[in-house]
Amino acid sequence: MNAHTRWFLPETPDVLGMLREQTEITVEGMDALVAWAGGEQAAADRVRDCEHRADERKRALRRALTAAFTTPLEPEDIFELSRGLDAVLNGAKDLVREAEVIGAEPDAPMAEMAGLLAEGVGHLTAAFKALRGKGATDAADAAVKSQRRLEHVYRGAMSALLALDNPREVAARRELYRRLSRASDGLIDVAERVWYSILKES
Repeated sequence: MNAHTRWFLPETPDVLGMLREQTEITVEGMDALVAWAGGEQAAADRVRDCEHRADERKRALRRALTAAFTTPLEPEDIFELSRGLDAVLNGAKDLVREAEVIGAEPDAPMAEMAGLLAEGVGHLTAAFKALRGKGATDAADAAVKSQRRLEHVYRGAMSALLALDNPREVAARRELYRRLSRASDGLIDVAERVWYSILKES
């Protein structure tokens, strides 16, 4: 094959591979969040570092999508899966930053919710590895199920705030719990997008 022939070949970047790379960094970030919520303050820097690295992978994926001649899923779906995953890790970073700003230490409910977020991202990792197959939807369902458990923890934690006498502590904890809940909602959105993208391909 000569140089002139190669010039006209369409680009076929491994966009799913790039999405999985972003997911692997997100897993690292969520593991760091679990460590931080368990009392390891230094893990906050790891959360931030992972968020920056994942952003780089997200941008690289978007550039690849604009150049790709064909993609294994519709470009819009790959874009949305990446965007949603980015929002989950951004939520973790914002949680850590908010806690630092208001001087609030993570508590047991936050640690439990962080663990369930990490579990959910783990299921998304499995879903992305199996995209275009039944295993992907099973993993997406498992991700949603883990977040339903997080919702139960969230409701219990919010209810327990009624017993506190310190309004500032109540306000701080409520905000941090809500940030975790919003990250969970974002994770569910990604899982639902897995289903949607596969249904369109079937």
